[in-house]
Amino acid sequence: MSARRKARRRALDILFSADVAEVDLADALAAASTQAADEPQRASSWDYASEIVSGVIDHRDEIDALLSGTSTTWPLERMPSVDRALLRLAVWEILHNPEVPSAVAISEAVAMAGELSTEASGGFVHGILASIAETHQTA
Repeated sequence: MSARRKARRRALDILFSADVAEVDLADALAAASTQAADEPQRASSWDYASEIVSGVIDHRDEIDALLSGTSTTWPLERMPSVDRALLRLAVWEILHNPEVPSAVAISEAVAMAGELSTEASGGFVHGILASIAETHQTA
């Protein structure tokens, strides 16, 4: 597994656990940072995981508004928590990380949805992200 994929999984873990436990995301990131300091063997994935979560924190209102406006079948608060976390992660990558092609962000999110969420989640996540990527092409 590549360092970026590991980082996405770590970021997903933070986003998901904060959402489910109803913990402030900045507090969850701080706790994860403290834990990461004690795990030097996992250092290669920490920087990007932290960047993702920080990006979601910084752009959460924008990301959530975009997801709410794009999802016509599921309101954001009714989505499975894993799907919601994956979508936030991938939308941040699509909109705010020009180093990651939209197709890669979508593919990674769909793969994680297939592994970690419901049977229908892969298609749902793909549809939402493809729509967002199409309407928010970066130069």
